Amino acid sequence: MLTDWKKQEELDFLNEVSCVPLQQGLRHLQTAFTNFFAGRTKYPNFKKKHQGGSAEFTKSAFKIKDKQIYLAKCTEPLPIRWSRQIPDGCEPSTVTVRLHPSGRWHISIRFDDPTIKPLPVTDKAIGIDLGISSLVITSDGDKVSNPKHFKKHYQRLRKAQKSLSRKQKGSKNREKARIKVAKIHAQITDSRKDHLHKLTTQLVRENQTIVVENLAVKNMVKNPKLSQAISDVSWGEITRQLAYKCRWYGRNYIEIDRWFPSSKRCSNCGYIALENAVKCSRMGLSRLWDSP
Repeated sequence: MLTDWKKQEELDFLNEVSCVPLQQGLRHLQTAFTNFFAGRTKYPNFKKKHQGGSAEFTKSAFKIKDKQIYLAKCTEPLPIRWSRQIPDGCEPSTVTVRLHPSGRWHISIRFDDPTIKPLPVTDKAIGIDLGISSLVITSDGDKVSNPKHFKKHYQRLRKAQKSLSRKQKGSKNREKARIKVAKIHAQITDSRKDHLHKLTTQLVRENQTIVVENLAVKNMVKNPKLSQAISDVSWGEITRQLAYKCRWYGRNYIEIDRWFPSSKRCSNCGYIALENAVKCSRMGLSRLWDSP
């Protein structure tokens, strides 16, 4: 299929790059259709040529020498500012080059890191309740406030979006305005990810077992009054990070069913109330609840 495409005049640009990222793109497309026909995802979106995206290079299509990366069909090394160096003895398996809407280029390198080892075993277990007014409430009673990353940048974003809407389509000024909006979105995303990584790493390091409710986030964001707030707190990203970090560091990650009456059960005696109660009618114990 790929060989035939390269012979077509209108697709001649495919010959300008290595065949490896093109083959990887076809594999990703096959995976996307497999997931679609299995009912796991929606129909795959068409990827336009001029809208950035990513390219994945496997071992045969890149070389790392003297802390520089050379890609297939590129004579010069990529100008890279390393966020961290590859540990000695690691053998990279893939290099992914990505162009973000803000105009930033990122390179991610995949490898097995031997420096990641299980943490010392502890006897501490913790339950986590995810919310909006408070991002996290633990079974110990600790609260992590919601930083509200989107709200902090909302006025700047709104001003930039208004400016973008007034620009003529196809003009250079509109492209500049689009990049400005994309950069604000990137700042929001970066600050959110940084905060969540610090939070989840701390939880994993301090606890042997972490229990989280399996929330139906996709259904919850359908609520027009809460969709923006739920998207900003990124509950799905929190549970994703907790899951893989627990695997890395030898911790136990448990997801309980969303229908489990955790908000009605007394943590001391196990009594289940008919409604969400602030105080247990049997024990008289008060508990702080957090809900959207």
